[in-house]
Amino acid sequence: MDALTLYIIRHAEKPDQGDPDSTGPGFTHKGRQDNESLVIMGWERAGAWTALFGGDFGGLDYLKPNAVYAASPNPTAADPRVSRRPYETVLSLAARLGIGKPDMSFAKGEEQRLVDALLKLSGVVLVAWEHKAIISDILPKLPVKNKGDLPTHWSGKRFDVVLRFDRPDNGSPFVFKELLPCLMPGDSKTSLVE
Repeated sequence: MDALTLYIIRHAEKPDQGDPDSTGPGFTHKGRQDNESLVIMGWERAGAWTALFGGDFGGLDYLKPNAVYAASPNPTAADPRVSRRPYETVLSLAARLGIGKPDMSFAKGEEQRLVDALLKLSGVVLVAWEHKAIISDILPKLPVKNKGDLPTHWSGKRFDVVLRFDRPDNGSPFVFKELLPCLMPGDSKTSLVE
């Protein structure tokens, strides 16, 4: 049986380019200041995702992934200035799950290749990516039974949403469900589609 539960999250909080004083600077996982990395609150969210998906706290809604993917943090010819945020968001989760590091085989701009690879998998998989590319380049490529329920916009201020897709076997479409775990102060119970 090729049952697959797929979770998609956006990377955690980043520096506010319009007002860096509101969020503070980004820092790498080694503490070096870097605007392509998570801010302190983003690292806190990465820890919250690690506890939720890597512990036994989430119940049946938040299963432990057996694979974790993140957009490659390495520059490519197509995109020399790449964000490290998706990778940083799930780095601790992958380590806690015993996977080591997230799978970074795909870069932003290679969403079709990512989706093709994901559709061949089974088990529980979590993907961390950039929110605009999730909406425009990942969601439309997934075979989803209730496509009308998918979000068509993801606010740049929302870092607190989990998109869950379940398929019972390889020949079936996914059933989509939006999850709002409210892990941190200020997280919203409002759906992306409202």
